[in-house]
Amino acid sequence: MVAAYGLILPQPVLELSRYGAVNIHASLLPRWRGATPIQRALLAGDRDTGISIMQMDAGLDTGPVLMQEKIPILEDDTMGTLHDRLAELGAKLIVQALDALEAGGVNATPQPAEGVTYAAKLDGREARVDWRESAVSLNRRVRALNPSPGADARVRGLALKIWRCATSVGRGEPGEILRVDPLGVRVACGEGILVITELQRSGGKRLPAAEFLRGFPLSAGERFEAR
Repeated sequence: MVAAYGLILPQPVLELSRYGAVNIHASLLPRWRGATPIQRALLAGDRDTGISIMQMDAGLDTGPVLMQEKIPILEDDTMGTLHDRLAELGAKLIVQALDALEAGGVNATPQPAEGVTYAAKLDGREARVDWRESAVSLNRRVRALNPSPGADARVRGLALKIWRCATSVGRGEPGEILRVDPLGVRVACGEGILVITELQRSGGKRLPAAEFLRGFPLSAGERFEAR
């Protein structure tokens, strides 16, 4: 049995066990095969995800599914919170699957050919905030990159991490700070407003916006770098 294993096992290894090799995968296969299924589900704005217990074969997460269970993605889920909920679900399902294999009571269902997507490894460039994107898209990006590596932004030539945010309506030039108050820093995006509620300066601590602004004041009219 393997979980979060980044390499394809050779065929002789797959055949060592009486029941073959069994994998816990954090997506509803065949959607998001590959290395970063949790992050990709968040980035894509998926409403649901889940755990697939699959029989491993020579492909990349292509083997038949033994068990699968779906959970909703919550509006405030980050990669960290979603990972933890999926880990709990995966622990439950793998025990059920192994017991069922031992009892001969589980059938392996081939994955459908439709709906296949691949969760490629995150590129470092994907961590950079592009204010020309919509606020909804940037909110997904921030959540998908929390707790690591964080969403990168720059203001006054200095690097910041954005850890938590919300969306609002409004307009302005992308990257323009429209308002600053204890509830957050409101920044115009390509569409809508991103309300930044938790930030971190390079070398500093993650802080709620109100605390961050006491040590690093920002003002309406300032601009974040576009990318």
